[in-house]
Amino acid sequence: MPGDFYLDPQELGKLANAFGTRAYDLASAVEGFRRRTGAEQVHDGFGFLTESDEVTSAYIELAEGMVDSLGNLARHFDEVSQALKDNAKNSEESDDFLAGLFKGGKT
Repeated sequence: MPGDFYLDPQELGKLANAFGTRAYDLASAVEGFRRRTGAEQVHDGFGFLTESDEVTSAYIELAEGMVDSLGNLARHFDEVSQALKDNAKNSEESDDFLAGLFKGGKT
């Protein structure tokens, strides 16, 4: 019948773990990027010449924006992971409940 589908809680759990891993990896990479692109490191790279102030400020702003955006993405991946884990748990509990009903009404 069109529209019918089955959620495999184990596969959903694997997908949740994949999102969790990506969230952790991305958060770690963002933290490393943040440490390497802080204002002090940027000033060391561009120097303190008057002509470089505009470039330095623009680069710092860009780096901060990237850290914020990618940090938000990592948090979103983590939230997706948790939602998938919750869904997998709920699906497994529902399957167990239905299986109990079919085995003689145990709930």
